[in-house]
Amino acid sequence: MISRLFILVFAMVTGAACTTQAPTHSPENDLGILWVKHSAEYQAITTQVYQSAEADLPAFIADTNWSAMPGHPVDPSLPPAVVIDVDETVVSNVEFQLAFERPFTNRKMYDFFQDHDAIPVAGVVDFVAAARAAGVTPFFVTNRPCEPIAGEPGDCPQKDWTIRELRSIGIETDAEHVLLADEQGWDRAKIGRREHIAENYRVIMLFGDDLGDFSPCVRKTLYGPCTEPATGQSRQAIIDENRHLWGNGWYILPGPMHGSWTSFQ
Repeated sequence: MISRLFILVFAMVTGAACTTQAPTHSPENDLGILWVKHSAEYQAITTQVYQSAEADLPAFIADTNWSAMPGHPVDPSLPPAVVIDVDETVVSNVEFQLAFERPFTNRKMYDFFQDHDAIPVAGVVDFVAAARAAGVTPFFVTNRPCEPIAGEPGDCPQKDWTIRELRSIGIETDAEHVLLADEQGWDRAKIGRREHIAENYRVIMLFGDDLGDFSPCVRKTLYGPCTEPATGQSRQAIIDENRHLWGNGWYILPGPMHGSWTSFQ
């Protein structure tokens, strides 16, 4: 106790206590990142999510009045589709999380994965194959931005990269079925892209690792239909109001490394 008190007094006298130093992030000691990389439990949870969803497919396909988008009109004549997030839902970015130097930029992630293989989230490849075999169309909705990248061809190299990444893990797709932020006037609120898909498909399932993959207005940043920043209470209200959908059309995966939750700690 005496030594700690001495240190505090010394710091006050010398002015050291008034110096603000930004905390240093040590990903090698981040339990969320290490859990995703090393734990059998993480693999079991994601496998469980996708196997449960696969078991649910026949009932949602057969019930032509079912939709995983509350409030959106249901057209029984439309073919079924599922909407799936990409990062931490289809591919794991855990190696990038361990390697990159803060602060995060989309360019850093893009550059990293030009030289590193994509890692599939356990269970997703089998689920997508099962959905397609059952006549269900998968769409991949990501907040990777559609924007030019210096030194890369085209106006939207992130889109081509995402398609190549999905193909590399065994999921064939194309530009029509991969929807990015900042594409066709869409912002980071995924609700606009889900509604775009729902114009021609009956969306029977949503998948993601973030609350924004299921509902809008989950962040402090205002975009999409949001008029007020989200709060911890408003986020909890989304959970409570949609209790009947979790594991029943809405399938959420663990996201301990990053996401909208980080600004509400």
